[in-house]
Amino acid sequence: MTEQTERSLAEQPPDTERLPPAALGEAVERGGGAGHTPGPATGQTPGQATGQATGQATGQAPGQAPGQATADAPVLPHATANAPVLPQVTTDAPVLPHATPPPLTAPRPLGEPRTWPRDFTHRLTAPLPGVRALARIAREGKLRPPPETLAEIQQLPFEPGPMPAADTTTLAVTWAGHASWIIRIGGLTVLTDPVWSRKILGTPARVTPVGVRWEDLPPVDAVVISHNHYDHLDAPTLKRLPRHTPLLLPAGMAPWARRRGFTRVTDLDWWEAVELPAPGGPVRVDFVPAHHWSKRTLTDTCRSLWGGWLLTAPDGRRIHFAGDTGYGHWFEEIGRRYPGIDLALLPIGAYDPRWMLRPVHTDPEEAVKACQDLGARALAPMHWSTFLLSGEPPLEPLHRVRAAWAATGRPRADLWDLPVGASRVLAAR
Repeated sequence: MTEQTERSLAEQPPDTERLPPAALGEAVERGGGAGHTPGPATGQTPGQATGQATGQATGQAPGQAPGQATADAPVLPHATANAPVLPQVTTDAPVLPHATPPPLTAPRPLGEPRTWPRDFTHRLTAPLPGVRALARIAREGKLRPPPETLAEIQQLPFEPGPMPAADTTTLAVTWAGHASWIIRIGGLTVLTDPVWSRKILGTPARVTPVGVRWEDLPPVDAVVISHNHYDHLDAPTLKRLPRHTPLLLPAGMAPWARRRGFTRVTDLDWWEAVELPAPGGPVRVDFVPAHHWSKRTLTDTCRSLWGGWLLTAPDGRRIHFAGDTGYGHWFEEIGRRYPGIDLALLPIGAYDPRWMLRPVHTDPEEAVKACQDLGARALAPMHWSTFLLSGEPPLEPLHRVRAAWAATGRPRADLWDLPVGASRVLAAR
């Protein structure tokens, strides 16, 4: 799909009758193209494909044979992930809590050319849905909030304000909406999954404006992308950036960025890292696993990887950006490998109906549990209050995450349930 096509589709006016809701498009796309069947999972990792040490970036327990996923449904040209609850494809061996975590990998060079496997189907932790699942969701038609709840849109929290002043010691976050954050760390400004478009392919338009106007952003020093679904990888937004802006991407995505003129592109496997030069000292950025999948066109199912990012400030403070993910064992493993996470940016929306979305989108209670698994001190909810992608009422994620957090007995101040456009500064340790 060309840049022009992506832009024109993303900028179309709202037309929820002509295009399916995002969640339906997501589920349909997970089936792959007509006649497409993913090849057998080989268990080969990118590190193996390039002659690297197997243990460096496999994301798979030693001796664990990956499963194989199948795909048997036609697709629509939209890609955000949803899936039914089905037996797991890959069951990485659990890690005992007392096990010593492996040492962190040495940072890789920025802009390094890489060779990757043809696809990453063997990394799936749930199979892609087939015809029966798609027929069920079409029959039930529960991928939009009930009409009587849409009045709640007017109550969604939106409080844009000036971003806090930042120097080399500041660690601050500003929520622009959905999974888009402005992170100030080590004197750098880092964007996560930036989507400044009013509408993205296959979804209704935003229900809250972007929390920070593009012209009010400080110079962007780097961008991290969790995966290639349209509500996380927005080509019209990235086109606004200077082409020398460093892009940190999942494995297999570098060609997409280079075709669009970006010159400082780095794609990583799980557990790999780079260091960004910063005025306050190097900022380490690690790519970590997530329970999700990838697809952007009719023919690229799982051709690139998906995951989250772990940003470590020069003074050791850490932020985990989960991207898009279901709940699962990876959170404990991330917390084991990266102790002392200060803040977890976790998704709490796009979870209903649960039978379809559980493998790929955490609900509010699962997000709170994931925060505990990570060992994170504070939780900042995201992936809600921006695009209505599924069937829960618009305000329900906020009410449920507050109740789930209160049930843990943890300090209320450590739940950063920010309005869109709001900021918070992370105190020094």
